[in-house]
Amino acid sequence: MDAAPFEGKRVTVMGLGRFGGGASVTRWLAERGASVLLTDIESEEKLASSVAQIEDLVKRGSVALRLGGHNVSDFTTCDLVVANPAVPKPWENRFLRSAWAAGVAVTTEIGLTIANLPDRARIIGITGSAGKSTTSAMIDHILRAQGIKAVFGGNIGGSLLGEKIDRETRVVLELSSAMLCWLGGLATVSPDGLREATAGEGWSPRVAVVTNLSPNHLDWHGDLGHYRRSKQEILRSQRAGDVAILPPGSESGGWGIAPGVHRVMPSGEIGGLALPGAHNRWNATVAVEAVAAFELEIDRGAAQRAVRTFGGLPHRLQLAARIPREGGDVRCFNDSKSTTPEACLLAVGAFDEAGESGASRVHLIAGGYDKGSDLSVIGALAPRLAGLYTIGKTGAAIASSSGARARECGTVERAVEAALGAAKAGDVILLSPACASWDQFENYEKRGERFVQVAMQLGAAR
Repeated sequence: MDAAPFEGKRVTVMGLGRFGGGASVTRWLAERGASVLLTDIESEEKLASSVAQIEDLVKRGSVALRLGGHNVSDFTTCDLVVANPAVPKPWENRFLRSAWAAGVAVTTEIGLTIANLPDRARIIGITGSAGKSTTSAMIDHILRAQGIKAVFGGNIGGSLLGEKIDRETRVVLELSSAMLCWLGGLATVSPDGLREATAGEGWSPRVAVVTNLSPNHLDWHGDLGHYRRSKQEILRSQRAGDVAILPPGSESGGWGIAPGVHRVMPSGEIGGLALPGAHNRWNATVAVEAVAAFELEIDRGAAQRAVRTFGGLPHRLQLAARIPREGGDVRCFNDSKSTTPEACLLAVGAFDEAGESGASRVHLIAGGYDKGSDLSVIGALAPRLAGLYTIGKTGAAIASSSGARARECGTVERAVEAALGAAKAGDVILLSPACASWDQFENYEKRGERFVQVAMQLGAAR
């Protein structure tokens, strides 16, 4: 789409976010001549790092800020509202309701993205209750490994607005239930009115992937029916000749798939991955099936070989480094996104599965900000591990529950140094903190980045 539809238009962008989620669409609109008002309920102080991303636009007058609260008039006197899809139950939101009542068009960044993509036949869309980010990243990795021009965006891959995407570019698009709700025209429809809902034309990619479906985000959707219906929007507008990759148990139907759409239900697991865990072996299987449907010229064996080299998403059981040792390597995994005891237990359990190193070869680094969780389950892991090294404010509590088997290190740097000193070839050093990062780091990403940096630096020095 060229600049013309936005030249001179007044656009209200609802939601900047602490991580700058609204910055990309704001810049894209401003560059196309729109006069943008960016509004957020958080204060400018809390949004300082996000505001800095668009400071140049504010200084030249193409973007105005309304922070610390919304004004109804900003939603009723503009030409377009771009809503943040994170806003829960949009059909109840008084500001969005005011826009609709005033006849103002409301869309989202993903809606603008879809409108600007040149060819749906080159798009593969992925959704699911779990595994969609890793599966999407695996698909992108396979395509690039085969020399195919591809971009990855959407829910986790980042904004594709402004990207140079031609008809030869393959688009890997991760889609959340909220994004699909908006794309399907369901954002105005409450769960109570869902049966009578007549969504707009909707949109679906040529190849649509549903990794699985289980209760999730019910606070946003209101109930399971609305959540499921939103997820199904990825399939609802597919056409004859398109492909739907569906999870096990889908044989009974109920997915609203159009006649002529080819159904594929993957089976089995791909082994030999760089990543541990049965869930990743399943994600790899789904990714290979999706690529096989998406790119017929890609040999299935080549796709399997490519996915085995995928190192994982940052901070999610990511293979961050291999430290040479006599007789093999010490593998370092960054699982900094593990901010609950349950997540840490799953990470350790991934190495205890058949074909993996075993928990007895894992040197676990855990601890951080105290959210009030019961961390005794982390300390109780100590007898099963090669080592337990604690960091942050909860470090002492975890160590005290370990039966004197844990080593209090305090910082990531000291923990990595201690773990490397004890690790042997074939061992694993795992950062899976089970806690938030705020006692020592701005966010879990900064914590994970520091772990990777230290592991590589200390590993190279040995």
